[in-house]
Amino acid sequence: MVLPLYVLALVACLAVAGWSGWFVVRDRAVVLRQLFGAGVVEAVLVVQAVVAGVLQAQGHAVDGVLFWGYLLTAALLLPLAAVWAFAERTKWSSVVLCVASLTVAFLQWRLWTIWEAGA
Repeated sequence: MVLPLYVLALVACLAVAGWSGWFVVRDRAVVLRQLFGAGVVEAVLVVQAVVAGVLQAQGHAVDGVLFWGYLLTAALLLPLAAVWAFAERTKWSSVVLCVASLTVAFLQWRLWTIWEAGA
């Protein structure tokens, strides 16, 4: 993983979490623009997975099962939360998106620590 891509994913996750957290405080449901924001985060995660795969194929030693398990979980969490948020048209849709975004941000931190341990 490259540092700028990690920072971009982390900042994007925290931005979506903050945005949806603001909607929780205001007792509002998720809007479509927030789901587009989560889609941007997902695109960054896909690029991150491709880059990590290329770097690992070039010989970067990392615990593959642990690393790819975290990466797969992070990649699947936001789409599942987006589907749930789209179906649930109450304040709780914002709660789900906020919690999922914060979880993906934490998973990003864990991915970075696992990647750096392999360096």
